[in-house]
Amino acid sequence: MPITVKQINELKIPGVHCLELPNYADARGSFSPAWVYSDLVALGLDANLAQVNLATNPTAGTLRGLHFQRAPFGEVKIVQVLSGAIFDVVVDLRADAPTFGTTFGLRLDAASRLALYLPVGTAHGYQTLVPDTTVLYSVSAPFAPDHQAGILWSDPALGISWPLEPTLISERDRALPLLKDALDLVVGR
Repeated sequence: MPITVKQINELKIPGVHCLELPNYADARGSFSPAWVYSDLVALGLDANLAQVNLATNPTAGTLRGLHFQRAPFGEVKIVQVLSGAIFDVVVDLRADAPTFGTTFGLRLDAASRLALYLPVGTAHGYQTLVPDTTVLYSVSAPFAPDHQAGILWSDPALGISWPLEPTLISERDRALPLLKDALDLVVGR
């Protein structure tokens, strides 16, 4: 059974897809493929896989992001929640796109079996909605420390309405620049 992509009308950013992953259940429990190369290719999506990352978050309200990697290490990312729930946010950083600077947020949780596909040129962040949330990121490019970048999660120009008051944010994320101060980092500039 192939992965089916739902293009949700509220998704304002071209190339961002909500993936509904198949779920096979029986008396033992359930099985869901997390990344199926042939299905992603058949859907016209970038299916390269360079790295899989796992983030554990013991505290509700933990905020991570908004992160991206600069060229030539820009990455496609598929985000899934293995336990718990998050408010997942995407920011379009493609300078030549009519949706540059547009944000989109979506609840992802373990029960829904939904994943978010993010194209190269988008920043990503999330906030945990419940304790003990685990997030899986499958990415198309290896982590490149010299090419990591980000935008401040609370940038007023982005207007992101985070559902909870943040409880934990890394010092690195607190120090990220506003979008207007980081235009030299974005794709196409």
